[in-house]
Amino acid sequence: MSLIDAYDAALFDLDGVVYLGPAAVPGAADGIRALRQHGVRVGFVTNNAARPPVAVAEHLEDLGVPADVVDIVTSAQAGARMLAAHLPAGATVLIVGTPALAAEVAAVGLSPVMEANDTPDAVIQGYDPTMTWPRLDAACRAIQGGALWFATNTDSTRPTDKGLVPGAGAQIAAVQVAVRPEPLVAGKPYPPLLQETVRRLGSGRPIFVGDRIDTDIMGANAVGMDSLFVFTGAHTKADLVLVDESGRPTHIGYDLRALMMEPRELVLGEGSARCRGQVATISAGEISLAAEPTTLEEQLDALWAVLALVWQHPGVDASVVDHLDLVP
Repeated sequence: MSLIDAYDAALFDLDGVVYLGPAAVPGAADGIRALRQHGVRVGFVTNNAARPPVAVAEHLEDLGVPADVVDIVTSAQAGARMLAAHLPAGATVLIVGTPALAAEVAAVGLSPVMEANDTPDAVIQGYDPTMTWPRLDAACRAIQGGALWFATNTDSTRPTDKGLVPGAGAQIAAVQVAVRPEPLVAGKPYPPLLQETVRRLGSGRPIFVGDRIDTDIMGANAVGMDSLFVFTGAHTKADLVLVDESGRPTHIGYDLRALMMEPRELVLGEGSARCRGQVATISAGEISLAAEPTTLEEQLDALWAVLALVWQHPGVDASVVDHLDLVP
């Protein structure tokens, strides 16, 4: 039995799960193709509001990932729907993001503007790689003037093929230091984006695949959705050791191909946890492994057993995970 057999749809974060900047994550295209051949509904969910869905679909196709524009749900789309729920038709919205965000706002019957002197009814921020300080200043002035404040997402960083770079959250934080209100946020970990995706897919039991605890896993938990954490993007095994209940995934796998593999089952005992052939135990406040894992899958089994004990017994020494390199 494959992990995916328990679900009727697979939802994927993009950055760090399917691709890293211009390059596909190794195995992602084959994994998604296998899921489609298995009859699984697929949705691509991204907090990145900078590009229109058609550009995202074209990027995926260029990387060999089978995708159609209807499979893409962006935080710009969810943000626009959230704006429409709070504002009357035709209301003006200052766009502090890309033209793709402006297009989504216009598509829901609102009037995007680019200058704060247009006295907008609302401000919406989304990631823009060409953001300037004058545009952030304009957002501050509009919010201080009474405009409602919305944000597509608050990711502090973006994973790329060359490392982490500042994300939308960094741009939003620059505005936050100058204004009093908090923005209403559409993207993960807030519910609107995943709720919009489930609505469009008509899914009853989806699983979400992500590489970030603070957006992907917490976002799935916030809407009661199971999740698969993968190690191809931003967060690491050390982050999992430290996470509280709000950010604990339902499953772990090295990459998204884990959906087509047997799920990791845990057997818990008194101070012990077994995952397949790997056993972790607590003794004198320290976790140890009964045997040294050698393959990647054995290391992931060992990590899952260790995490079960760490989450049950906060404060125990879990330095044994330092020896798990998780290299394919």
